[in-house]
Amino acid sequence: MNLSTLYKISYGLYIVSSKKENNFNGQIANTVFQVTSTPPTLAVSINKKNLTHAFILESKIFTVSILSQTTPMTLIGNFGFKSGHNVDKFKDINYKSGITGAPVVLESVIGYLEAEVINMLDVGTHTVFVGNIIEAESISEGIPMTYAYYHQIKGGKAPPTAPTYIKEELKKEGGKMDKYKCTVCGYIYDPQKGDPDAGIKPGITFDALPDDWVCPVCGAGKEAFVKEK
Repeated sequence: MNLSTLYKISYGLYIVSSKKENNFNGQIANTVFQVTSTPPTLAVSINKKNLTHAFILESKIFTVSILSQTTPMTLIGNFGFKSGHNVDKFKDINYKSGITGAPVVLESVIGYLEAEVINMLDVGTHTVFVGNIIEAESISEGIPMTYAYYHQIKGGKAPPTAPTYIKEELKKEGGKMDKYKCTVCGYIYDPQKGDPDAGIKPGITFDALPDDWVCPVCGAGKEAFVKEK
């Protein structure tokens, strides 16, 4: 069975956030979809291990910030590869409190939605939360980030708790320059693509990267990278 076929299903990339009392948390999610138009409802799939899951269960509310194609990998890394148990993900982030009181990320976002949970579906490792949309706002006319763009152009990987995570992700055919993989988050530095967000142009080998260069997703140093076999 070729599970990479699942990559051909269209996904977006979002930040799903919620609150618990006075505490906020958010995470990257790609499984967000409209369920009905009348009334307008939305569904998100969240891993039970994630802190955001516990917050949604408690408050019965969630927000969805729709990321633009120009979103830097550092923002995706902050919400996708760090745990709210250890860090305040909203520190130094442009956000506001929505009408539900839950945080709405505004940084690199083209629009957002707020929802109140009306139903839940237990699907084993994840819960699918269905919410009634109570607020929606378009911020800009930018291009939304698709999951395919995140993988193919940005070089991003899915964290193990993502609904779309595949244990053995396929390796792409590369050029003559070696690729290096971050042992912390799985990000692959491809010299043919460089790291545009950090000003690293295509054609720069891993060895030629500045000593203070860090993984654009999780912030790990060069010492955390190993050559792709």
